[in-house]
Amino acid sequence: MISKLHYITQDIENISHTQLVKEACDAGIDWIQLRVKDKTYSEWLNIAHEVKKICDTNNTILIINDNVQITKEINAHGVHLGKKDMSVTQAREILGDKFIIGATANTFDDIKDLAREKVDYIGLGPFRFTSTKKNLSPILGLEGYKQITKQCLLHNITVPLIAIGGITSGDIEGIMGMGVYGIAVSAYITNSKNKIETIKELNASLNKINYTNA
Repeated sequence: MISKLHYITQDIENISHTQLVKEACDAGIDWIQLRVKDKTYSEWLNIAHEVKKICDTNNTILIINDNVQITKEINAHGVHLGKKDMSVTQAREILGDKFIIGATANTFDDIKDLAREKVDYIGLGPFRFTSTKKNLSPILGLEGYKQITKQCLLHNITVPLIAIGGITSGDIEGIMGMGVYGIAVSAYITNSKNKIETIKELNASLNKINYTNA
């Protein structure tokens, strides 16, 4: 089952991805996307191995950003593909059916293509500007989500849509009211002084609203 709350790690000076993952797992997160940038393959692989051990200990789902080979090598739960990565179909041929495959979308046309390839979930954004993502696609906002989820209903597309991009707890009611399945956050959890309370708050807000269909 796809979680309603995804935590995405980020490159931060003086804080390792391993530390970010441990703190998030200790605070009760159940879904982590490891997003490593500007590292060699061997460095990324070592980080992924360390993170996988932590996630396994905590029964936390681990998704690897961008890299299908590392996903397979460490036997992570799945991979998240960006718009410039390989296709869902190619990734499925490499990984097989047991792995989760998520992908990024910015438009309804993106979603149609990904649904056709039988993606497991879609990261739809950005909701607003965020400094944690380079080469940002056009901002969607609530109106963008509203229009896209309407199109999904009209075309009977039921892939879970995960909103992403500068989201905080105060945004959840509005976003979920647009028919979105869940949210992905990075800095909001990373920068929290009390991650346990932050994750509880986010989950409580997400679970208040009954998801019907995106």
